[in-house]
Amino acid sequence: MLKALLLADLHGEYGMLESFMELAPDVVFIAGDITNMGTAKDVETCFSRIDVPSFSVPGNCDPKEVVDALEQSSSVNLHGSYMNLGRISLVGIGGSNPTPFGTPFEMTDKQIDDLMKVSMERMQKSIHNVLISHAPPQGYLDEIGGNHVGSASVLKYMDKFDLVCCAHVHEQRGIVEVGGIKVVNPGPAAMGNCAMIHFGEDAKDIEVKLLNV
Repeated sequence: MLKALLLADLHGEYGMLESFMELAPDVVFIAGDITNMGTAKDVETCFSRIDVPSFSVPGNCDPKEVVDALEQSSSVNLHGSYMNLGRISLVGIGGSNPTPFGTPFEMTDKQIDDLMKVSMERMQKSIHNVLISHAPPQGYLDEIGGNHVGSASVLKYMDKFDLVCCAHVHEQRGIVEVGGIKVVNPGPAAMGNCAMIHFGEDAKDIEVKLLNV
């Protein structure tokens, strides 16, 4: 069984990373907004405190400098990419579809779709198939003021996965399941929120628990 710690929306607050690591994960997934309009130094500070393999995507609040630094960091940058971890296949998509706030890393749903299409062509299905996306799929854990603000393109590809790890909408911390697919938003790590994911031996044997440190 592999134990993955899911973090998101750190927004430059790294003081609780030691407490997160005390949960003894085998790997760490980070679903974006590692910084709050931050710098390359923030990326270095973040990953210096994570002592297991990590796999990340940037969020809409991560400027280009941060995205470039993530590529050079000890973490694997999954944005627009695919990786096989044996029994687990990972696909990542960072940034977000457009917001009203003009944050640094926003894309149209067409741009998200184009990146996802390339990753899906390369992806080799495994026992557990996981999407790490900063933006939630449209209609799931994406509601703000009665409006669904998630990505239609993430939704389009959702049925190719067993687990979708997302973030972005801080108020939508939770776990939902639809058609055998789990969608989880761990809530902002800046407030001590996280999720622990246990991957079992068999397909669909994925247990997700929301935690607070």
